[in-house]
Amino acid sequence: MTLRHVVMWKLASTVEAERADQAARIKAGLESLPAVVPEIQRFEVGLNSLPANEFDIVLVSDFADEAALQRYVEHPEHEKVAAYIRSVVSGRAAVDAEY
Repeated sequence: MTLRHVVMWKLASTVEAERADQAARIKAGLESLPAVVPEIQRFEVGLNSLPANEFDIVLVSDFADEAALQRYVEHPEHEKVAAYIRSVVSGRAAVDAEY
């Protein structure tokens, strides 16, 4: 069975250029993680395309189980990326589902 981890973030800034820069930085940071976190089985990051949507960035990732997800969450490189994300977002939603 696979554990699918889906997270969405809403950027706090209302300045479009700043939001674009922050989104690009988040995407690049997240996309660097599969190279250093062996627990990641699947990892996709997307930026919102439609202005009517509530969230700006989405992560869809797969892990073997909850323990693998926890090792990812605790990985030092993930913690660095997560710290930046927390510094620029105003909202977050997540779901973890077994497939």
